[in-house]
Amino acid sequence: MATVNKTRNIMDFVRDGSMKWLNKNQNSHQEFEDMRRSPSAEDKNWIHELSGVANAVVRRCSKVLNVSPDQLRENFEVEASDVTKTPSRYARNFLEYSCFRALARTTQVSGYMEDKRFRRLTFDMMLAWEVPDAASQPSIDISLLNQSEDEDATVGIEAFCRIAPAVPIIADVIISNYIFEFLAAPTGSRLPFSTFEKYLIGLERAIKKLKSQSESALLLSQRSGRGERVLELDGTVTTQPVLQHIGISTWPGRLTLTDHALYFEALRVVSFDKPAVYELADDLKQVVKAELTGPWGSRLFDKAVLYKSNTLSEPVIMELPELKGHARRDYWLAIVREILYAHRFIRKFQITGVERDEALLKAIFGILRIQALCNMSSIVPLCYEAGLMYNACDQLPGGDRILETIATMLTSKENGRNNNTKSGDGMHSVSATTVASSLGFVFGTNSNMPKQSLISVGEVTVGEMTPLEKAVEESRSNYKMVANAQATVDGAKIEGLDTNLAVLKELLIPLTDLGNCLLRLLYWEEPGISLGFCLIFTFIIYCGWLAYVFALLLICFAINMMLARHFSDGKPISELKVTVPPGMNKMEQLLAVQNAISQAEELVQEGNVVLLKIYGLLLSIFPQASNRFAAALVAFALFLTIIPFRYVLLLTFLEEFTKYSPMRKAQTERFIRRMREWWFSIPAAPVVVERAQEDKKKK
Repeated sequence: MATVNKTRNIMDFVRDGSMKWLNKNQNSHQEFEDMRRSPSAEDKNWIHELSGVANAVVRRCSKVLNVSPDQLRENFEVEASDVTKTPSRYARNFLEYSCFRALARTTQVSGYMEDKRFRRLTFDMMLAWEVPDAASQPSIDISLLNQSEDEDATVGIEAFCRIAPAVPIIADVIISNYIFEFLAAPTGSRLPFSTFEKYLIGLERAIKKLKSQSESALLLSQRSGRGERVLELDGTVTTQPVLQHIGISTWPGRLTLTDHALYFEALRVVSFDKPAVYELADDLKQVVKAELTGPWGSRLFDKAVLYKSNTLSEPVIMELPELKGHARRDYWLAIVREILYAHRFIRKFQITGVERDEALLKAIFGILRIQALCNMSSIVPLCYEAGLMYNACDQLPGGDRILETIATMLTSKENGRNNNTKSGDGMHSVSATTVASSLGFVFGTNSNMPKQSLISVGEVTVGEMTPLEKAVEESRSNYKMVANAQATVDGAKIEGLDTNLAVLKELLIPLTDLGNCLLRLLYWEEPGISLGFCLIFTFIIYCGWLAYVFALLLICFAINMMLARHFSDGKPISELKVTVPPGMNKMEQLLAVQNAISQAEELVQEGNVVLLKIYGLLLSIFPQASNRFAAALVAFALFLTIIPFRYVLLLTFLEEFTKYSPMRKAQTERFIRRMREWWFSIPAAPVVVERAQEDKKKK
């Protein structure tokens, strides 16, 4: 099956004319045929370890780098480690080396995202990555080169996640899986070039939009101090307003997100008011979450974002109304959180200088990718949080370790640059700051920095998994387990109060049986068994073996779990069968809820009475009862001081376990009656209830 798939990939590569970009002046079919039939392979730069597709891609990479394939191979031999050059991995590692170097050179040219040859080259690198070595290439009839079919060649997730993050604007190591799954969902988990090209075109438009917004005069006076970039605007169209709620006041206006703050400009008659600034970069204990809104403070519509910080007297709510659903709100909530989480990451690990720009650009690139994906059609809904790096790390299990790894990598790059070490060799992919520089982005306060001070090392290394990739892989495997567990949780959620109570009763049957068994022992319903239990536990407590007994019980539980796993290996999981009572109608359910609330209220009242009586005893509001209570406390304290704790525990057990024995039952009932009479004689401390006056701000 693997050979068939690889054959299909090669045929797809040839059918869609993937090698038309090899040479502008020479027919690519003739060139490929000459390379194969040449008697002097060394003269034609044919590398025997590589497949024909990989040879074609390496040849194109050498032209981009303006070196011969042989020279490119010699450079790889010098720079690569011995492990990278092992025969079993040589072809793919050399291909990665050529691709990374070519992409690093290509991304230094302004406007490369607009060049279809760049898109084709990047996609063909993924095709070649899947079949890199000569052994993986079947014999292909040269006549296939003359066929012109409309079928797109496709690539898999592994090739995409390896090559795409080499250009940080296209994908990121952390969220590349999600981007591929979203793009390839309509085509059966294989990505065709047409879809990949549409994604890059959308990404190019998002970049142009970002540059035009950041270069405009909007909010210039507020942004000039720290060179903010405008990432998103909303509310400029009258049919899609943004409503700001503060207290009971509501204002329509324009909402702007930059890489440092959130701005709202209230709409006046012919212009906008001075913008209100809601900081995301400073540590103000900000809270950004989804919120419900409605007329006169009601909570009806789930279409708003709440912003709260310690500089605001009350939260601010930004409502983004739409006719159906709340995708508009979800998008804004995700991108605002992405910037907030990015600055929290920067503060937590004390990242400064160019490394700070690198960390912030990861969030900006993520927002650009989400904007491109929003314009793509897919059979699955777009999950904004899963496509944003910092949002994903906030949700993934082990996301904190991923962020720690990123911070460590940024710190190591800073140390390497300070030590003037060479960090931009071809064994690494290109970094976000290098890509942003070639795209013409402004680097905030560092806009005039020399190009050599930029971070040039990316997150992908030839022939090996970086610590970041290892952390992401571990997090993904853990996430699969969490997702499977959550699926069982969702399936266990049953509607209906009566049904849930029946399930709860069924689950508590083992504990109920254990409790009934202990009560039978305590009330001496079977005197012989109770006497034996009492003697055994008295001996255990006296010898100080209680801890060993609990340890033995835990070991028994563990052994029982292992035996259950052994005997149920391969068998279907036994389902819990619950017999539910007859269904209740809506009125009966409302009455059941009302009765439950009444019972809960009675329990709260009784609890308050107990606390008020204790309050009165402790403050000696009622001296006679307090004197007896104080004397009892002193006596008990002396008892604990004089008697060793082992004997205290032993006497307590004997007192509680034998009080309902035939010899002591009458005496115990008489003592409990006297204690109840004493407790009822204690009055509760007086309580005065005052209603707080509501102070609503009216603006």
